[in-house]
Amino acid sequence: MLDFAIFAVTFLLALVGAVLYLYPASRQAAGIPGITPTEEKDGNLPDIVNSGSLHEFLVNLHERYGPVVSFWFGGRLVVSLGTVDVLKQHINPNKTLDPFETMLKSLLRYQSGGGSVSESHLRKKLYENGVTNSLKSNFALLLKLSEELLDKWLSYPESQHVPLSQHMLGFAMKSVTQMVMGSTFEDDQEVVCFQKNHGTVWSEIGKGFLDGSLDKNTTRKKQYEDALMQLESILRNIIKERKGRNLSQHVFIDSLVQGNLNDQQILEDSMIFSLASCIITAKLCTWAICFLTTSEEVQKKLYEEIDQVFGNGPITPEKIEQLRYCRHVLCETVRTAKLTPVSARLQDIEGKIDHFIIPRETLVLYALGVVLQDPNTWPSPHRFDPDRFDDELVMKTFSSLGFSGTQECPELRFAYMVTTVLLSVLLKRLHLLSVEGQVIETKYELVTSSREEAWITVSKRY
Repeated sequence: MLDFAIFAVTFLLALVGAVLYLYPASRQAAGIPGITPTEEKDGNLPDIVNSGSLHEFLVNLHERYGPVVSFWFGGRLVVSLGTVDVLKQHINPNKTLDPFETMLKSLLRYQSGGGSVSESHLRKKLYENGVTNSLKSNFALLLKLSEELLDKWLSYPESQHVPLSQHMLGFAMKSVTQMVMGSTFEDDQEVVCFQKNHGTVWSEIGKGFLDGSLDKNTTRKKQYEDALMQLESILRNIIKERKGRNLSQHVFIDSLVQGNLNDQQILEDSMIFSLASCIITAKLCTWAICFLTTSEEVQKKLYEEIDQVFGNGPITPEKIEQLRYCRHVLCETVRTAKLTPVSARLQDIEGKIDHFIIPRETLVLYALGVVLQDPNTWPSPHRFDPDRFDDELVMKTFSSLGFSGTQECPELRFAYMVTTVLLSVLLKRLHLLSVEGQVIETKYELVTSSREEAWITVSKRY
């Protein structure tokens, strides 16, 4: 329950640590509606903890005070934006740093990547090329891994409960490690080792830094540091191995190696992409299948599109691009699940939202989980309805939030393709069914997941 709350404070402290000593804290929130600090030292941290997560805290705050609200992390003012209209006033499409990447780098205390505007554009281009080339070069691999999972599910009796979250995490780990870092991870033992270290690092990101609990728990701290060191060692070896070599399999890390980046930048960028892609891909696959099991009409319509596009022929990259309804299903999955509920930027210059002045050095949160459930933007917001994206204006709004189009984060773009291929393979042969009586509770962290294992059953179409 504390994880995301602690993450939020950690992000603030990591992002503006130097600022804390340069600018005296003020209790005046620039006239922005919101709440005063509950405690002098921690600000509104107790309120966030009591709400269950930062997302749930922001839902309550925006319901009480409107689209622009303020609260306190320690002695620092934080402003949260909770509607599409106010977000559009703040989002700068020319900004090249992805907010999700910014958060992860801050939490890992990575330093590279500030640079000039031209350097930032170069790195963004390298990321885009890396995703494009790795997906293109490894499409056959992705198809093979999807078919392996299909064969596993086909072997099950129809009454058997399938641990969906577990299988999707395993599938994502296999896919991402091989497509991002290469053939080293054809060995299942290497994947298992990576997954173990990844899990340790991910579970500790954003925990225990504010109250010093990680520092006080020497066992936990050593496990975290050892896991991060092992992941970095793996990446350094791969970077060294792939430098200056013309390898037939192009993976994501090759695009960074071939760019004008130093070794530390390559290490940090590949670490961020690997960490985030594994989790975002796993959770997108999980939520998409969950929603399909409870939405028979949507699953039927998606199967019909897959059957129409592929027929009895092979699944190819060219035909994948024709799956328009599938893309709508995935967009609606991101929206309904609130896949990444909070994003953030530091206000680098004084700005204005509506008639409110946002002081320089203010942390501005994008309450995306609030925005994605706003009934003024999304009619019947709690209903899973991919058809809403038939409206070009709806898709344009969704894209403006960074979930599609030119502003989408590279990890999500990667996840869209992996999930599309997996769903195409599975639905051609299987009905995906819910387990009667199962209630899936949501856990809001950096990436939204189910609180407990999500179970499904499958039956053969033929």
